[in-house]
Amino acid sequence: MKILLPALPLILGFVLDCIIGDPYKMPHPIKLIGSLISRLEKLIRRKMKYLRLGGVFLALTVIILSTVTPLLILIFCYRVNVYFGIAAETILCCYMLAARCLCRESMKVFRAADSGNTEGARKAVSMIVGRDTSVLDRGGIIRAAVETVAENTSDGVTAPLFYMGIGGAVGGFFYKSVNTMDSMIGYKDEKFADIGWFAAKLDDVLNYIPSRLTALLMVIAAPVCRLDGRNAFRIWKRDRRKHASPNSAQTESACAGALHVRLAGDAYYFGKLHKKPYIGDDDRPIEAADIRRANRLMYGSSVIMLVISAVLRAIIFGGIL
Repeated sequence: MKILLPALPLILGFVLDCIIGDPYKMPHPIKLIGSLISRLEKLIRRKMKYLRLGGVFLALTVIILSTVTPLLILIFCYRVNVYFGIAAETILCCYMLAARCLCRESMKVFRAADSGNTEGARKAVSMIVGRDTSVLDRGGIIRAAVETVAENTSDGVTAPLFYMGIGGAVGGFFYKSVNTMDSMIGYKDEKFADIGWFAAKLDDVLNYIPSRLTALLMVIAAPVCRLDGRNAFRIWKRDRRKHASPNSAQTESACAGALHVRLAGDAYYFGKLHKKPYIGDDDRPIEAADIRRANRLMYGSSVIMLVISAVLRAIIFGGIL
């Protein structure tokens, strides 16, 4: 039993996230990390001439503060009592996961689209994607929601689980600090190209293994979720590199294959058209129910990753507690 204790916060944190998700009205560590990033960005732009060097300083500062803080909290809690420590780490692990939130927000798009409320679906999807949604038709809105679920299965659930399997809640905070920086300043436009380059590159490195592992887990989970695992593997092998990011197309391609739909393609960001290749085959028209299917695949692959990460953590930390 003792060897299982280190894995309990990870397991309980995942279950807690699935049940309640992110409490919107309570302070959230990711929001605090985001506030820190914003403040440092403004400071660096005012005080530093070389923004590339400033970007390195920003990234390292955010990473150190974001990992040392939960580490000190957990050291204190575990010294008080091992079960008090497990309870505290469970809450921190829950904060690092976004399965319930991702499902909840994408299902708002599903309900609106399924009832024929295109404008309601457009408003709902605008809350979870970075692209311009005003130009999207009903199919484009649904496609954007499916793509978001597919990509964020890794960023929001399985990748944090992977790093929590290695380093517990502290590992999760380490990963999410980098991932949050990438989502805020990791763009290649004129404003962020210099200050965000280091965070973007580091995010690519950290997501290299989790994104590919998640794609394979989607292939494994697909038949259990009543989807096509064989086609998921075929499309993943063919289309996994069809993205400017080395990682984003990994899960999108597996999901597109499992659902037998075509994702990606050209998209507008801040009023500018970005040419993108298609991912998957246009075997059938995409439909609102595909959002529900994508969420089913997200949960299926996440449960498998949870098992892998829990076993990994039990092996690494089993002798410590």
